[in-house]
Amino acid sequence: MPEMDSNAILAEKLNKAWRFFYRRGFIDGFGHISARTAIPDQVLVSPHSLAHDSEPEDFVLVDLEGRVLWGDAPLPGELPIHLEIYKHRSDVGSIAHFHCLYATSFSMSDQTLGASYFLASIFREGIPVHPESSFVNTPARGVALAESLGPHRAALMKAHGVVIAAPDIIEMVGTAFILEDNARRTWTSAAMGEVEFLSDEVMRSIETEIMKHRGPFRRIWALCEAEYRES
Repeated sequence: MPEMDSNAILAEKLNKAWRFFYRRGFIDGFGHISARTAIPDQVLVSPHSLAHDSEPEDFVLVDLEGRVLWGDAPLPGELPIHLEIYKHRSDVGSIAHFHCLYATSFSMSDQTLGASYFLASIFREGIPVHPESSFVNTPARGVALAESLGPHRAALMKAHGVVIAAPDIIEMVGTAFILEDNARRTWTSAAMGEVEFLSDEVMRSIETEIMKHRGPFRRIWALCEAEYRES
């Protein structure tokens, strides 16, 4: 098992991810990201209303009951999204919640968000839709969302947003990027006519290759780091 990053390194990675998402409009005044620490029941999470010029020390350390262990910034109102998914999924090391335009649009229509773009083969097992639109601001609502997400990489939240669950921050960033990019391409294709989705056979082959070398995740993370250095 690879050695876990220290809290300082995790905070630095989260900060890079936050700025990356902010520049792309994933965070429009709403949204939050987190990472599980080397102590499994402790989580670093972005505070409420974190600005575009964030710093690693802005992230707050909490336990899985939502008790603050380090930091004094207000916590996001939908913290239960993170806490309950971490409780339900021992394989998850990083979570994101956004209201990004294109993916969210598919939770508000009868058009299914499937894999129309080759990188979206990572969603071969599907992208479930959580049927509730309310704020996920209680443990019970967090549990319901975690159950809707199940073992999947991402879920749409009906007329609300998206949630991403990944084993680490780098894969969380790549998964979120690919989800919204695939949604944008699918949305554009739907405007031109019937969308052609990839077959399960094609997706299985591409997904296997992606997960073997994780190239797209590493490439998206390299872009994230390059933009951070230039900011």
